[in-house]
Amino acid sequence: MTKLRVGLLFGGRSGEHEVSISSAIAIADALSSDENQNRYDIHPFYIQKDGTWQNTAISRTVLDSGKPLPFDEVPNPAKLWQFPPEAAQMDVWFPILHGPNGEDGTIQGLLTLMQVAWVGSGVLGSSVGMDKLMMKVAFAHVGLPQVKYMGVTRSQIWSDPCVFPKLCDKIEEAIGYPCFVKPANLGSSVGIAKVRTRSELEAALDSAASYDRRVIIEAGIAGIREVECAVLGNDDPKASVIGEITYNSDFYDYETKYTEGLAGLKIPAPLPEEVANQIREMSIQALAALDATGFARVDFFYVESTGDIFINEINTLPGFTATSMYPRLWDATGIPFPELVHQLIQFARERGNKNKD
Repeated sequence: MTKLRVGLLFGGRSGEHEVSISSAIAIADALSSDENQNRYDIHPFYIQKDGTWQNTAISRTVLDSGKPLPFDEVPNPAKLWQFPPEAAQMDVWFPILHGPNGEDGTIQGLLTLMQVAWVGSGVLGSSVGMDKLMMKVAFAHVGLPQVKYMGVTRSQIWSDPCVFPKLCDKIEEAIGYPCFVKPANLGSSVGIAKVRTRSELEAALDSAASYDRRVIIEAGIAGIREVECAVLGNDDPKASVIGEITYNSDFYDYETKYTEGLAGLKIPAPLPEEVANQIREMSIQALAALDATGFARVDFFYVESTGDIFINEINTLPGFTATSMYPRLWDATGIPFPELVHQLIQFARERGNKNKD
């Protein structure tokens, strides 16, 4: 049987570079499992932090070490247009580039131009899923319940001293305290702050504006439980069991998310069956609202005291280490990690073939 050549694309130009390496290691292991080693021929392609693509030999050394390569602080423009020759020989791509320049539609646009199949969403689903403000517009359009929010721009935040106080007045009136201030286009809780006072709000807005020219402010709700659902498939996607994140910090910030022992996972989450079913249905709705395909993790707030469920966000390229929520949810649903990776590649080929019709 002829093996399918899979281009495993990882690293990338974002703050989630190291997480991408960890995800790629787990996927490479799954593709080398007994079930998959006769199906797939793995070709890793590592993108350094300066945007340089490395060939498979160098990329394998990164997978073996688990550490990023040194890079030029000032990128060489000529290198950004160079791709390893073997890249043209791939049958399907598995991009596991987390964050900007990876899950925001940019690499998906490049793969579209290359006329090859790839795992995950297309340009539209990826770009809307990355932008928190556009995501919320899409969710509102299909009637998915959300907490109160508003968007502001860097130019409003970094305006003259007369305008900025009025902007803060408007936020306090529309959203109130506590609230969360977030850059619109970053993942992994980078640049997010929970604020309770005017001075905290001013500092959080200034910080978020340093990351992105668009900023979102969301209302905080007391007594929430953070639950997540994994979705898998193209035209007829399926939803997994529900998982719950537990933590003792003020909110699920970057340190809590990536420091071992600070957060826990309950899979399946202890929820009433009707609540779990509603979350699964809403997850599939969220995927359709963005025209996302392949796989995604959808995050919710559940208020146990009132029974309210609010959609928080969708991640069209979630973490994919062996201990990440997405593969663990499917493992609990009955699809182990190697089979999950196999199904994702098959869904990529299915979508790629349809796009050629």
